[in-house]
Amino acid sequence: MTDLPELYFRVRDNGAAVFRISAENRERRIEMDQIAVVNTNRGDYKVHGDSTLSRAEEQVITDWMQARLAVLAAREMDDIHRATDHLKLTAQWAQAKASDCQLEQVTDDLLMAIHDLRSVLVRKKADRLSKAG
Repeated sequence: MTDLPELYFRVRDNGAAVFRISAENRERRIEMDQIAVVNTNRGDYKVHGDSTLSRAEEQVITDWMQARLAVLAAREMDDIHRATDHLKLTAQWAQAKASDCQLEQVTDDLLMAIHDLRSVLVRKKADRLSKAG
């Protein structure tokens, strides 16, 4: 059997459930006991039930949280870059391929979303410029 990690993180919305892994039983079955719940939105964790965490486990959980937040931040930026690409592809589609019927179905929603996005971006840019100047 390969070496198992001491802790397993089951990712869920806004964090993870943390399990202590054990295969130290007669049948060599992997046992998973939940010991904590991580909340990445708040940046904290809570001990589950009557579990007690060692300092090493607390450090592993803290390290996992920091790594997870970095992954989520990178994914968020990648999503924004993809959204920009999709906007450009949508413009090309509207210009070259879309039928009148298709445009009728999406024009109002797209215009409202683009107006909303533009308003937010212009306001945020103005805020940055006023802070810099």
